[in-house]
Amino acid sequence: MVKQRILTGITTTGTPHLGNYVGAIRPAIHASLDDAVESFFFLADYHALIKSSDPQRVRESSKEIAATWLALGLDTDRAVFYRQSDIPEITELTWVLNCNAAKG
Repeated sequence: MVKQRILTGITTTGTPHLGNYVGAIRPAIHASLDDAVESFFFLADYHALIKSSDPQRVRESSKEIAATWLALGLDTDRAVFYRQSDIPEITELTWVLNCNAAKG
């Protein structure tokens, strides 16, 4: 059986809020409980580079958002949970694709 894959993240530029919960966290956690779904959730700290020039705020926000996901019931045995900057292949692949694929 081929599993449906879900990927979502929250930009680490502020304190988590109701919109994060309703729009991303609650539906993502609910979907991760489905055995037919493979879930990937991330802290979008690279996305934060265009929104915040305060590295301390991004670090604090990363911790707050991670704690929120976990406090609201994210089961890390059922979902992959990571920080973008911990996976260098993300930026490497982005660079390769930007060099070889037009963005319309």
